[in-house]
Amino acid sequence: MPAFRIAPAVADAFPDTLIALVTATGLRGREPWPHTTAALEDLEQQLAEGTWQPADETDPRIEAWHTAYRSFGTNPRRIRPSVDALGRRLAKKGSLPRINPAVDSYNAVSVRHGLPAGAFDLDHVTGDVDIRYADGTESFTPLGEPGTVEQPKPGEIIYADAGIVLTRHWNHRDAHQTRVTEDSTHVALVLETLHATRDGGLLKAAAEELQGLLAPHTTQTAVHYLSPAGPQATWGSPVI
Repeated sequence: MPAFRIAPAVADAFPDTLIALVTATGLRGREPWPHTTAALEDLEQQLAEGTWQPADETDPRIEAWHTAYRSFGTNPRRIRPSVDALGRRLAKKGSLPRINPAVDSYNAVSVRHGLPAGAFDLDHVTGDVDIRYADGTESFTPLGEPGTVEQPKPGEIIYADAGIVLTRHWNHRDAHQTRVTEDSTHVALVLETLHATRDGGLLKAAAEELQGLLAPHTTQTAVHYLSPAGPQATWGSPVI
């Protein structure tokens, strides 16, 4: 089982970071997930009725990620944090995409709480996963573009395993090789905040909500947390 780690340089630069790692084993992605379907439809109905709107770049939760992106040389209005892009899509189209139940679950939780989310099929992860600064030698194949290979710029924050980049620009886009599909059975899903002091409670509530959507369709779920004070999580480490 891979460990997930926040590199010391990233922890030093973003000392109030908190990342929830929701893991699921024995995932059953081809059966109906009625609670996820209801969660998506509820958000879309609230948006249509005008009783709720997704967070935009004026919201402190999104603004913090824009500031972080600029700090490592990424223009957040051209390459947006995942939750920002997802919220803009929802506001424009009035609906969220339907990909597969696990992905739909984290999309619903992400946009409801204004927190970036992502996911990895752990059967396609090689070695441990580090959240670190790129050195410019890494390779990345964007989700949905299996024939494309990109090279992150030195200093860009990435998720990376022993062989490839799993996510560029911290949380902009996941890799094609480790995407979660209907047939994925062993997955890790992440939710993130840069301001645990302010939004740690929100993050933990979101992680519990996500775990609750996954649990009826898995053999086992767990939630771990990464922070500068506890920068590594493994499957054998205590669950908070």
